[in-house]
Amino acid sequence: MRNDFTKRYDVVVAGGGVAGVAAALAAARRGAKTALIEKTVLWGGLATAGIIFIYLPLCDGNGTQVTFGISEELLKTGLKYGPGEIPPGWSSGRNLAEEKRYRVVFSPASMVLGIDELLQASGCDLWLDTQLIDAETAGDRVTAVRVANKSGIGRLEAAVFVDASGDADVAFFAGADCPVAANALASWTLEYSKQESGAVLAPGIRASIVGGSTDPDFTEPGVSGRMVSDFVMAGRERYRRQLAEAYASGAADRFGRFPLKLPAMPDLRHTRRIDGAFTLQPGMEWRAFEDSVGVCADWRCCGKVWELPYRSLLPKTLSNVLAAGRCISSEGDAWEVTRVIPVAALTGEAAGTAAALAAERRTTAAELPYADVQQAMRKAGNPTRIAELYP
Repeated sequence: MRNDFTKRYDVVVAGGGVAGVAAALAAARRGAKTALIEKTVLWGGLATAGIIFIYLPLCDGNGTQVTFGISEELLKTGLKYGPGEIPPGWSSGRNLAEEKRYRVVFSPASMVLGIDELLQASGCDLWLDTQLIDAETAGDRVTAVRVANKSGIGRLEAAVFVDASGDADVAFFAGADCPVAANALASWTLEYSKQESGAVLAPGIRASIVGGSTDPDFTEPGVSGRMVSDFVMAGRERYRRQLAEAYASGAADRFGRFPLKLPAMPDLRHTRRIDGAFTLQPGMEWRAFEDSVGVCADWRCCGKVWELPYRSLLPKTLSNVLAAGRCISSEGDAWEVTRVIPVAALTGEAAGTAAALAAERRTTAAELPYADVQQAMRKAGNPTRIAELYP
């Protein structure tokens, strides 16, 4: 089998979306020799390359912030080189609408530039324009991931791996069981429009959103190469129709409404995930878990708060892999809560922290005491139990 290069790390993170960025930052800041792999040249995943530029709430909608740490750091990072502001009064409001909670609309490019600075300061080894193509295993461990880039095809070895690919690619290539769910056609475009409605970034600049969670197309569960191509083309076709209809009706012309940036990756919501040691399920809001490593809010409504069990980051059959982001072990309504940007960053920080601890102690993620992960997360400013927030 072709092998043009081999590199060895303590921690390898696959996927440079917000989950992978948070995992890499957490691991590198703890002193682990860390590599971060990203198939595009933009950090941030769906938040940046996908043009989904709403950083959903870190609060419960009733004045209590529940998510902190790197997730909050990334929210503020997105505002460093562009517009957007945290809604004033979010901490004193009750039953707030989503747009009035602790959340922001940010410039995708600003977020990329800010993440560049964070990653470079962390000392993480950065692998942009690098595609994950396979995983090598020995027993219940992944020993290396295979990647392809301009240098050829190579191997990145590590003691611990974080699967932040969004589609559980590391676990899938390693032969682990990966449950799937139905997706929905959705495509975000950054556009200029004189009609300012929806997610407005700045005067004349907004998101045009095609499809959504109830869209009937692309409900076949899972993901494939063919499906991704069809998904992207269908989203762009619908957007073209949307523009053509606006022009034909006189609602806009090509000088008053036009695309500025198309998504550089498919805006997928549910594809495949790990089959974890524990699966977070609908109805588990407010439930306490002994191994919880973080707390998040439901972005769709006020007053629902979730603990995130460490076991939901652990694939059943892979002892040195942790999942982060939308491919952790959650299903149904719980998947809707855990797949979004702030929670992806939170699970990323937890996974990166655990990976660094496991590598340092020469143990596996599965064998690592969850109490040690909790302690490290709390030291980094993250509440790990609901009881810490609501005495």
